[in-house]
Amino acid sequence: MQLSYWEHKTWLSNIDFTIVGSGIVGLSCALQLKEQYPTSKVLILEKGVLPQGASTKNAGFACFGSASELLDDLNSHTEDEVVKLVEKRWKGLAALRKTIGDTNLNFESNGGYELFTDTDTELQEMCLDKIPYLNELLNPIFNEEVFSIRKNEFGFEKVEPNLIFNQFEGQIDTGKMMSSLLEKARKNGIFILNNVLVQDYQDQEERVHVNTDQFQLTTRKLLIATNGFSSKLGIHKVKPARAQVLITKPIKDLHIKGTFHLDRGYYYFRNVDNRILFGGGRNLDFKGETTTDLEVTTQIQNKLEELLRTTILPNDDFEIDRRWSGIMGVENQKEAIVKPVSDNVLCGVRLGGMGVAIGSLIGRELAELVS
Repeated sequence: MQLSYWEHKTWLSNIDFTIVGSGIVGLSCALQLKEQYPTSKVLILEKGVLPQGASTKNAGFACFGSASELLDDLNSHTEDEVVKLVEKRWKGLAALRKTIGDTNLNFESNGGYELFTDTDTELQEMCLDKIPYLNELLNPIFNEEVFSIRKNEFGFEKVEPNLIFNQFEGQIDTGKMMSSLLEKARKNGIFILNNVLVQDYQDQEERVHVNTDQFQLTTRKLLIATNGFSSKLGIHKVKPARAQVLITKPIKDLHIKGTFHLDRGYYYFRNVDNRILFGGGRNLDFKGETTTDLEVTTQIQNKLEELLRTTILPNDDFEIDRRWSGIMGVENQKEAIVKPVSDNVLCGVRLGGMGVAIGSLIGRELAELVS
């Protein structure tokens, strides 16, 4: 690209901070940098027309982990580590709500439910037995019991009659969230350039030289907030994890309200504008879903439709309106990576599928690492 004098002067000269990725982390980082350094020039580079990872493609769950997910985490984390993960997610949701406001999020606190299929009786019994333990474990955070038992009053079929209810779970409008963050960034004088792919960079002591598919630039600090795509910029402790989603056309008299988890959180659904948004199925093909390709597959989409017909909407006719996928960043350990990569390059990545919950905090932490 041949840049004019005006283009270079306005957007690409004298840059203090360049952030790669305009998702929740990237935008939150930019806003925090502007608060810390009000006169600084902050530039965000985004490879997509819209944020390309999961920030505009998620299901809009304001959650911190279902009972079975937390118990599963305890197999690979200590009790203290799990409590800290939940606390961070809960504080992150509070930070997001404070930054944007519940009205701009369309935040609703309808609670969340965990379902167990009739083939998961053993898992359900274990989770039901552990409810008192989990409530005691999380009491220092919430000062109330988080989990309780509710009957299946939604007409779900082929599931156990008892559901586990989480009174603190909520839901948001993902589009409104990101639109509000983008608007706030622009109002704070943050520059955002879309359709710009960062290919590589060189940290050259006082400045970082950044190569993109459109132009080159130098910046005082480079901050990487690309989560599932971060291995392409040399951060290899993050694996991409594709999450596939579909949404139905509007369904008359849809009685389902709240957020719902199924099969240890590998499936999740909710009512959005009298439609069912349904995602998951990564466990059907872990290897195939460890990818950055934003596609959908017949195997997983067919399974989502089957579960809609047999379990979630067994008595309702429905049509699929839209299908899509998003890319998360995961690893065995669920703690996010927020650290320097080199003297002038830092990263905030590996959100473990909890971007809505912790993205705001990770963005702030990333900005606070800058010196």
